[in-house]
Amino acid sequence: MVESVELLKILEKMEVLNKEQLDAIEATMQAEEKDVITAVQDMGLLTEEQIYEIYAQHLGLPYEDVDAYTPDQDLIKLLDTMTAQQFQIFPLATDGSFMKLACADFVDLKTQEDLRHVLETNLDFVMVNPRKLTVLIDTFYAVQQENLTDVLNDLQMVVDDKSDAALLADDATAAEQAPIIRLVNMLLMQALKNKASDIHFEPNEKEFDVRFRQDGVLVHQPKIPKKFQGAVQARLKIMSGMDIAEKRIPQDGRIKIKMLGREIDFRVSALPSIYGESCVLRLLDKGSVSLGLAQVGFIEDNLRIFNDLIRKPNGIILVTGPTGSGKTTTLYSALNEINKPDRKIITVEDPVEYQLDGINQVQVNSHIGLTFATGLRSMLRQSPDVILVGEMRDLETASVGIRAALTGHLVFSTLHTNDAPSSVTRLIDMGVSPFMIASSLQAAMAQRLCRTICKNCKQVYQPSEKILKEVNFPPDVAARTTFYKGAGCETCNFTGYKGRTGIFELMVVSEEIKALILEVKPSYVIQEAAIRNGMRTLREDGFRKVALGMTTIEEVVANG
Repeated sequence: MVESVELLKILEKMEVLNKEQLDAIEATMQAEEKDVITAVQDMGLLTEEQIYEIYAQHLGLPYEDVDAYTPDQDLIKLLDTMTAQQFQIFPLATDGSFMKLACADFVDLKTQEDLRHVLETNLDFVMVNPRKLTVLIDTFYAVQQENLTDVLNDLQMVVDDKSDAALLADDATAAEQAPIIRLVNMLLMQALKNKASDIHFEPNEKEFDVRFRQDGVLVHQPKIPKKFQGAVQARLKIMSGMDIAEKRIPQDGRIKIKMLGREIDFRVSALPSIYGESCVLRLLDKGSVSLGLAQVGFIEDNLRIFNDLIRKPNGIILVTGPTGSGKTTTLYSALNEINKPDRKIITVEDPVEYQLDGINQVQVNSHIGLTFATGLRSMLRQSPDVILVGEMRDLETASVGIRAALTGHLVFSTLHTNDAPSSVTRLIDMGVSPFMIASSLQAAMAQRLCRTICKNCKQVYQPSEKILKEVNFPPDVAARTTFYKGAGCETCNFTGYKGRTGIFELMVVSEEIKALILEVKPSYVIQEAAIRNGMRTLREDGFRKVALGMTTIEEVVANG
């Protein structure tokens, strides 16, 4: 459903409320942390049904009371569970040539076309109360949960009895057929439910593998028969806007699809290999991201120090670490923390991973000359208070970012270094003047992601003295720590882990460190000074989370 801020704008645009009423609603939303529907209802201005009817008018959709329909079991069976849940639709009626489907938001034309293929009929969409629609879907489509194996078995049966000539035709034709559409949609839905970060479609000599990256670890899914490889790849290319005929060079695309009532983005990469194209989808689900500093893993003094840093009026704060270490989520959490009406925040990213309300986000496009550096220069003419640069990749970007910090802006950015002190030497290697770094850098923070122990199968255990000694776990801390690990259960796919948390190495640039930067000292000297000034290393922060029962020694050692 539409977000509160957008819905408030629609109520203003449709002229159903006057300015005084709108101002009062906005004030209530901020003061009492209410959504727009609750605020409007509590003030007695409009009912829930009236608000949704106005929204339907804005979309150009007819609005109906879903309570006027009696659910038809025969009709319900025509729509499979996965499709109903994915697109948040419910069949209301049919006259034989048209099926009337209830929806809670506008269904884009591409999705409408897919649904026509799946249901094999013409469709009429009517908007209904989203809350009531969710109840209907949960009631009538929650009993029989389809899984990927069922979909693959159905697909194999169609091929075995040769009942669908189109499915056995060329890949482009097969990609538009209901069984392939259903298979790909099921994989995307399953990845979302499993909270996977990536889906890997990997062609081998005799099989077509699918793996989900869950909590940083690749997990095998049921294999897709080799004969469907081309059709599945063609389907992914069609959905992501790639050239379906081009199989010799790498391609990139993007899928934007509505699942479980919210917009989900997939970044898609196709890479030719000897057995076909390897396709990897990166799942970008804003709804799954906890944009809070405590949620990403900050505890105790690091939380207090970082909170103080992000409220500085100027300077640079760098977050470092390898790809997939959670840098973007940490930066978004920081922006979310300081995103207030009196501050203008602009980002330049490649790509924009999650859209944040109240923040101006710019997407890098090298094809038209919009790079980090050029975007950053243009941003400075927009009079921002806070700037986020997705990555300091080169001297030009770093130089412009540092000048912005020196002229009164707070700048966030990322680097690829193994630890926090190395960020200084990395900038110097780029060609940035040590004086400029010492004058602008407020802090550098390295981070990694460690898997957290599954709460469902968490149990006490005692690591051996040998292991504790090998990893240099502090003896005084070990003496008062209760160690935990996961036994393995269905909830965590028998891994013992469920979810991830960050471990951090936060280096605040003190006067001593500034002097070392000016003297161009190596990173290990800067690290020693940072530790003297109170910095905890990645491993030390990880061990604190072991002591808190959040993760295991093995995870910390593997990542810190």
